[in-house]
Amino acid sequence: MSKQRKAVALISGGLDSMLAAKTIMDQGIHVEGINFFTGFCVEGHTHAIRQQDKNKPNRNNALWVAEQLGIKLHIVDVIEEYKKVLINPKHGYGAYMNPCLDCKIFMVNKAKQWIVENDFDFIITGEVIGQRPMSQTKSKMPIVAKQSGADDLLLRPMCAKNLPATLPEIEGWVDREKLHDITGRSRKPQIEMAKQFGIDEYSQPAGGCCFLTDKAYSTKLVDLWKFQGTKDYELDDIMLLKVGRHIRPQANYKLIIAREEGEGRFLEGYKKEFISMHCLSHTGPLALVDGTLSAEDLYFAARIVARYGQGRYAELVDMNVMDKEGIARVIQVKPFSEEEILKEWHV
Repeated sequence: MSKQRKAVALISGGLDSMLAAKTIMDQGIHVEGINFFTGFCVEGHTHAIRQQDKNKPNRNNALWVAEQLGIKLHIVDVIEEYKKVLINPKHGYGAYMNPCLDCKIFMVNKAKQWIVENDFDFIITGEVIGQRPMSQTKSKMPIVAKQSGADDLLLRPMCAKNLPATLPEIEGWVDREKLHDITGRSRKPQIEMAKQFGIDEYSQPAGGCCFLTDKAYSTKLVDLWKFQGTKDYELDDIMLLKVGRHIRPQANYKLIIAREEGEGRFLEGYKKEFISMHCLSHTGPLALVDGTLSAEDLYFAARIVARYGQGRYAELVDMNVMDKEGIARVIQVKPFSEEEILKEWHV
């Protein structure tokens, strides 16, 4: 009897990786999923926090995809290792702070290490030629295979017929004729394929599943690096960039102001690490202050926070200011008007 081959599929939580895994599973290959947690994943985080996202599924889509496919999913924490990829990408950044090509090389390399350690045979990704301008072009795909060390153990079922045959195809582990030849950014072929597989629910994250492809998030990350004087970061740093309205009136401090109740609850968890502010005389948001403030800065910041509460038109509001040790005091401030809060303060 021939040995049953085993493959690990990179599962992002999107439709392409789901279909790629299903294509290979249907050929009798044992498939397990792997998902690398960098800290920049969109999956579930903001949907769980924000009230305005309450109608969106509160789930990790990678786990959900694995459940739908009936496969085991291995979630691997690569936060520390990924720093090198983001801080100094060999192939540079995309439109924003997304090091897409280096990221793909890194993740396929980690998958290659995983299959060696776990006695699996090859790697599956959901890549489609022409779908991503930086990492998923026909000229870049050989770079990923070579520089990751995966070489011809990397199989891309969604566009395999447009690429040279890989070892799983050459050895007959999979039937090349049952693979696909999808190209371009249209989702129609994938949607049709999903129907054929009987898949009627799936995630379609805009811009992929990474915050680094988002302009607003990338701007806040660059601002963080500039303020710190280094590109290093902790997980809490990058998580906080996903939440709230970020305003930097001066180089020495920044305000993170909750935009709604869900964000306010999330920011509550950081009150022991930052100076915090909220209005006592009127309903208003919680705000964290990141940086070192003079007395003048403190009053200035409180006036900004007051602008975003229901006391925005009041002559004076009472603002509770609490330090990291939990010692609080109340100050009275006059809220800034919308015109006085300059656009360039917004990060």
